[in-house]
Amino acid sequence: MGCSCCGDTCDAGPVLAKKGPDASEVGRRARHESRVQTIRFALSFALFAAGYAVPTGSALRLALFVTSWLVSGYRVALHALRNIAKGGVFDENFLMTVATVGAFAIGEWPEGAAVMLFYNLGELVQESAVAKSRRSISDLVDVRPDTARLADSGEIVHPSVVALGSIIRVVPGERVPLDGTIVSGTTAFDTASLTGESLPRPAGPGDRALAGFINGSAPVDIRTETGFADTAAAKMLALIEDAQHRKARAERFITAFARIYTPIVTIAAAAMAVLVPLGILAASGSIADGSLFTSGGPVFSEWVGRALVFLVISCPCAFVISVPLGYFGGIGGAAKRGVLVKGADFLDVLARTKAVVFDKTGTLTTGRFKVTGIQASEGGAKESVARLAAVAEAHTTHPLALAIREAFSEWAGHESAAADYAERPGFGVSCRLEGAEILAGSPAWLREKGVRDVPEMPAEARGQTSVEIARGGKWAGRVTLEDAPKPDSAEAIRRLRGLGIERLAMVTGDGEAAARRTADALGIEEIHAEVLPHRKVEVFEAIRDSVIARYPKGTVVFSGDGINDAAVLARSDAGIAMGVLGSDAAIESADVVIADDNPSRIADAVLVARKTRAIVAQNIVLSFVVKIGFLALGAAGIATLWEAVFADVGVALLATLNAVRARSAGVR
Repeated sequence: MGCSCCGDTCDAGPVLAKKGPDASEVGRRARHESRVQTIRFALSFALFAAGYAVPTGSALRLALFVTSWLVSGYRVALHALRNIAKGGVFDENFLMTVATVGAFAIGEWPEGAAVMLFYNLGELVQESAVAKSRRSISDLVDVRPDTARLADSGEIVHPSVVALGSIIRVVPGERVPLDGTIVSGTTAFDTASLTGESLPRPAGPGDRALAGFINGSAPVDIRTETGFADTAAAKMLALIEDAQHRKARAERFITAFARIYTPIVTIAAAAMAVLVPLGILAASGSIADGSLFTSGGPVFSEWVGRALVFLVISCPCAFVISVPLGYFGGIGGAAKRGVLVKGADFLDVLARTKAVVFDKTGTLTTGRFKVTGIQASEGGAKESVARLAAVAEAHTTHPLALAIREAFSEWAGHESAAADYAERPGFGVSCRLEGAEILAGSPAWLREKGVRDVPEMPAEARGQTSVEIARGGKWAGRVTLEDAPKPDSAEAIRRLRGLGIERLAMVTGDGEAAARRTADALGIEEIHAEVLPHRKVEVFEAIRDSVIARYPKGTVVFSGDGINDAAVLARSDAGIAMGVLGSDAAIESADVVIADDNPSRIADAVLVARKTRAIVAQNIVLSFVVKIGFLALGAAGIATLWEAVFADVGVALLATLNAVRARSAGVR
């Protein structure tokens, strides 16, 4: 959100320059503006110091203080005049202008110049803090290189003109320009810019390479699979840019509060300057005996001074800038750890997490299945089952299908003899081959389709995943596969429990034995197995209802990665999609995206959210307590303009510096 305290110079929202020819110009202008603002403050401070060296009462002293005021505050005054012309009288620019001009009017020259001088210092510090928080996010703009090297010709071109399926070469030290798969060469990638992972990631033929990865050791050839606008880095940037439009409840409260608070304190200051002294003079009889103009001067001067102090103290800069800056810092700090939060409101949701519900495949497990066995029906042949499975799974990208095609690659091309392919995500696929309907999917789906003779898994295969195969309405056999837990999953469960999140559940379409095998390995006690995609929402909502019954303000989040998780991701309090390589539907439906697929990042997200929310709460309490206390002192005539400067600029600086801590929230 923009900060009206600082006019156009301070924006706590992420203004990200698109990668292109204008990026350097945007950065140059920002650096130039920062230098100009610093020079302006230095000149204003020099004039202010010179004014103190000049004898009291001289015209030169007044001129130096007025010039110092003009140098540091002319933009504030201009903004106040522009806003008045637009009908927006009551804002912080107006308060500061009236207070400092009024100080000059009653002879408080040093105080009037000092208020604007230190107000300018506050702008400098706030802008620096915003720039640092923004940099932790906007640095992501630089992960996409402007060039790509074609492997066949060696020609250097812009990535946007590289056709899909082209082979590009990336040499050591270069960034990968487009997402793709390595076709030759072995190397290690530095993936920190996208995933936050500090350790190099080994990669060879068949492994994915994302735009922004830095090639560390040897040349590799990569077959491109996305356009320049559709890379994983581009998705991350889009998610972060959209985050600025979603405000947390605290931000919305502060914005609404400032609109009411500012005119109230302005009217109160006007009443203090006019009505209170009139009341005092009326009580003393000065109005009745006609001596108002002879005896009222000192009274009006005293109360006008109190009103000016009241105005300076009342500026809501501290919470207007520090609250959004705190959330923005939290979003930036999370992004540095590979956690992309789509808006400040989701930080609030994560901070109140009382339960986490996980999908299994691709979320807690690697999603890289390996075929472990084939079982054929009585009188059938394993070779026939393998052929049917390979043909049926030829056109789907489900992890089970990929493993089956890899294991039964000798049947590649046989799918051309099949027709009427159809997929029901999360259930299975069907086609027609040699006049018979072929089904490949879960046991429950085959039974739903009328296949009644699906046998139980043999004892030696229990705990593994199966793809059941049917031909012409009869069970033909099954392919068994196994998917190991991610190395990070057990750590994720341990850390979430350490954060006080006791209810951790797994919801999966896999069979009971396979689900229990994974859950036992990770330490998850609550499992819901053989849950079809349309029932995932029902199971999740039942879990959430029971949690909310115990913790009315608590939230329940869901983490998944597939297209069949999109509905429950959208219905959860905060949906967490695993990986920028997850399905587009899952990423679109989610509120948080984990860049590197590591489940322990969920604990990072909760920790960042809690610390960010605590910092924002500290700033709100600090600002209100100090403001209210000094407003009372100002009205009582105890606080001077010097104390008013601290109550306004000083508290704003303290709150800003505290908000900056959100950038490092969650560091372990």
